[in-house]
Amino acid sequence: MFVSDCRRDFYDVIVNQALFQCDHVQYTLVPVSGWQELETAFLEHKDQFKYFVLINCGANVDLLEILQPEEDTFFFVCDSHRPINVVNVYNDTQIKLLIKQDDDLDVPAYDDIFRDEEDEEEDSENESDGSEPSEKRRRFEEDVIERTMKRRQRREWEARRREILFDYEQYEYHGTSSAMVMFDLAWIMSKDLNDMLWWAIVGLTDQWVQDKITQMKYVTDIGILQRHVSRHNHRNEDEENSLSIDCMRIAFEYDLRLALYQHWSLYESLCNTSYTSASLKLWSVQGQKRLQEFLADMGLPLKQVKQKFNSMDMSLKENLREMIEESANKFGMKDLRVQTFSIHFGFKNKFSASDIVYATVSLMENVEKEGPETTNFIKALDSLSRGNLDKLHQGLDLAKKQLRAIQQTVASCICTNLVISQGPFLYCSLMEGTPDVKLFSKPVSLCLLSKYLLKSFVCSTKNKRCKLLPLIMAAPMDVEQGTVIMVGIPPETESSDKKNFFGRAFEKAADSTNSRTLHNHFDMSIIELKTEDRSKFLDALISLLS
Repeated sequence: MFVSDCRRDFYDVIVNQALFQCDHVQYTLVPVSGWQELETAFLEHKDQFKYFVLINCGANVDLLEILQPEEDTFFFVCDSHRPINVVNVYNDTQIKLLIKQDDDLDVPAYDDIFRDEEDEEEDSENESDGSEPSEKRRRFEEDVIERTMKRRQRREWEARRREILFDYEQYEYHGTSSAMVMFDLAWIMSKDLNDMLWWAIVGLTDQWVQDKITQMKYVTDIGILQRHVSRHNHRNEDEENSLSIDCMRIAFEYDLRLALYQHWSLYESLCNTSYTSASLKLWSVQGQKRLQEFLADMGLPLKQVKQKFNSMDMSLKENLREMIEESANKFGMKDLRVQTFSIHFGFKNKFSASDIVYATVSLMENVEKEGPETTNFIKALDSLSRGNLDKLHQGLDLAKKQLRAIQQTVASCICTNLVISQGPFLYCSLMEGTPDVKLFSKPVSLCLLSKYLLKSFVCSTKNKRCKLLPLIMAAPMDVEQGTVIMVGIPPETESSDKKNFFGRAFEKAADSTNSRTLHNHFDMSIIELKTEDRSKFLDALISLLS
């Protein structure tokens, strides 16, 4: 079982592991961080196994071309990356795609992109050697006209095919969370458990936190999961012990859009949550004044909001959500309330789905790691088990550091005008020596920083045109090898469909300039680039997108 080595895949993996364990199926789990590792892992295991499960990797490329498997090798692909490669879609022998039936893939018709090879070499000789010369000449002319017409039709078909594939492949986006697909599979097989349901919830929440799906898609999928939550966590009203169901209960709720606030202080959460920080412009002196006014409007003493949430007066915590929502509307933060789920382990431990997301990514991309590359992956995977709450709490502490680093970097970029307009897009580059720059050499952390920075920039700039532009962000990757990691994200607009065109644009810009790039990430909008090639690469992008 190969799994993409980035945070949203833990939830899919652990559901899949549970399914295998139900049927006592032996398997080998191999985390892979990119295409190169996937190829290497396949070469190492192809002689031992004939069946491979690919989780959140493999759908958006021609797997058979990349891996060159034997005919008796089969792949089961559960991947939220879109668009799915057309060869994978129409290969019904070696590749099995695990997709929800109601997912709209918008795949081109088979006849529009595939065509049976025809033998265009036709015998121009006449069957009868005794034919008149004029008859031979007439037939030869007809054959020439017919072959010319066939070549023209083929050129027109190929041009149309290129146009169809360009329209289909130009945007990168995400479909239903793989964790939800795996849970649906377990449900269909009558093997779904409350733990599996929670992992599916966290998988969906990860897509929302990472801004991979639209708000409409998130709300729709929340509704689907809510029905399963009601089914698995139903209890009678007269039961005295509401947490007696296997000491674990999942609940749907409307919660505050504040990162880790139940495990932090309310003040720190307000300052380090992207939504509130950008809305209040907390990087400025005026923004800090607005924060004080916001707290005063709620009637919350500064002493209370700066201590741990668990230590706040019960009288304040009971009506806290209503107080915050009421004041937030006055300060233009109308979307501070969000639909989500929480989980209770016994009587003491309560976590929201977003808490788990932040904890796992911080464990996964912990730059203070020691040992082999897969160590962090295993730690993050273990943190999802309710028997390893100590690792989960460790992840929450790391997540607080990560969120502080992101907000401090955002404030620095805004205040020093590091975000510049390059015409068709905004560009920001972190220099070596920037605080926490090592953290942002990790893809998910850099993506989070980029999205938070664009949101803050849109709130701070007065230039209406810049508010509609996408952002490219670069950070040092490996100083010794002279490489940078670069990510492109779509514009920050309310009507955004979350589709990203930078993947194809990066490929074309690299090809046209012979820039030394590495397109190794499963998200095509993330690349590695030689530092000295950056200028010509960006010039090509500007020319391409203008």
